[in-house]
Amino acid sequence: MSDYDLPDYEDENQQNEAENETEKQNETEKLKKTKDIKKGHYSGLHSSGFLQYQALPKAISGMDILCQAKSGMGKTAIFVLAILHRLDFKPKAQTKEEGPVVIALAHTRELAVQISDEFTRFSKHIENVRIECVYGGIPESKNIESLRLNHPNIVVGTPGRVCALIRDNVLNLKDVKIFVIDECDNMLEALDMRADVQQIFRQTPHHKQVMMFSATLPKEIRIVCKKFMHSPTEIFIDDDTKLTLHGLRQHFLNLDEKEKSAKLIDLLDALEFNQVVMFVNSVARAKALNKLLRENNFPSICMHSNLSQPERIQRYREFKQFKQRLLVATDIFGRGIDIERVNIVINYDMPPNTDVYLHRVGRAGRFGTKGLTITFCSSNADVEILNQVQSRFEVEISELPKEIDVSTYMNA
Repeated sequence: MSDYDLPDYEDENQQNEAENETEKQNETEKLKKTKDIKKGHYSGLHSSGFLQYQALPKAISGMDILCQAKSGMGKTAIFVLAILHRLDFKPKAQTKEEGPVVIALAHTRELAVQISDEFTRFSKHIENVRIECVYGGIPESKNIESLRLNHPNIVVGTPGRVCALIRDNVLNLKDVKIFVIDECDNMLEALDMRADVQQIFRQTPHHKQVMMFSATLPKEIRIVCKKFMHSPTEIFIDDDTKLTLHGLRQHFLNLDEKEKSAKLIDLLDALEFNQVVMFVNSVARAKALNKLLRENNFPSICMHSNLSQPERIQRYREFKQFKQRLLVATDIFGRGIDIERVNIVINYDMPPNTDVYLHRVGRAGRFGTKGLTITFCSSNADVEILNQVQSRFEVEISELPKEIDVSTYMNA
C-alpha cells in the first residue's frame, strides 16, 4: 500500500481486523508526521511545487531518483521531505550501537551546512531526529567528539571528511538506508572526489535508496550516476533551453577592464536591491573588490576558499540571515546555495563557461521570484562566452538599458 492509498475495510474479513487496525494506526502516524513536517515552513514548496509533485511521491516510495532541475526549484526539499517522511527515528538510548540511517554528501562546506540547516528546520517538530554536519577546515577531533556524543541518525558532509571519519573507525555506515548526493555532476566529474564517493558508497549496505540531484547533468555523468543506482526514476530536462530561469532579467554591459569598478559603484547607487552577489574569477580579485567597495561606503563581505572554515560559515550565515546585503564571491558560492532575498547577480568577471554562468545567475530569482543579472564584457573572449550562453540556452541577453523598471526585478 502506498502512502497515498486509504485502506478499504469493507471487503476485509474478521481475521484481518487486527492487521487493518495496525495499518490504520500507521496511516495516522504518517499523517501526523506530514503535519509536523509542514510546520517547518519550507518556502520552496509554495512557489515551485511542480518538481516536488513529480519527484516527491517516488522518493517517498523508496525509489532511486536521478533528478536534474534548474536552480531555485526546491530540489533539496525532495530528499529532505522524503527522508523525514519515510524513516522512523529512534531515541538516542536505542541507537548507541547503530550508525546513521542517512548519509548526504555535498561538494562544498557551505552547501553541507545549508542542507543540514534544512533538515534541522524541517524536523524541529519531529522527535528523535539528530543531525550532524561534518566537513574539513576544522579539527577532526571536534567531529569525532560530536558524533560520539550525539549518535546522529542523519549525517551530512563533504566526501573528504566523511572518508577520514570512516578510515578512523569513527563513522560506521552499516545501517544506512538512504544515500544522497547533491550537485552530483560536480562531485562525480572530479576524479579525486569521485574516488571518495565510491569509497563511502562501498561502506553502505547493498540495499538502500539512492538519490542524486543537480542543476546541470551532462549525459556522460548520468551514466556514471546510474552505476550507483537500481533502475532509477529519471527526472531531468534534456533541453538546455528550459534551464534558463523564469522571472530573471539578463543583461550585459560592454566596458574596459579599468572601467569596471566605477561602473559597479554607479550601479549599486542606482539600483534597488534586497541582496546582491558579485562574482569574480579569483581570490585575489575578490579581496581587492571587497576592499574597494568598503572604501566607498558599501559594507560588503567576501567569500572565497582562502578563508578559515569558521569564517566561511559565519559569513555564509550572516548573508543568509540578511545581516549583510552585499557579497563578493568566487565560484565557491556559485552552486546550490539558496539565499531567498538575492535579487541581483553581477558577473564582475565573465564566467569561464556556460555551466558556470547558469549556476551563478541562478543565485538570483530563487523559488520563482524576480531577479536581475548584469554581466560585464571587457574582451573578445568575454563576448564569445556570452554568445555561447545565448546559443545554448536560446535566450536573448540584451545590453543594459539606461533605466530599468524596478518592478521587473523586485517582487512587490
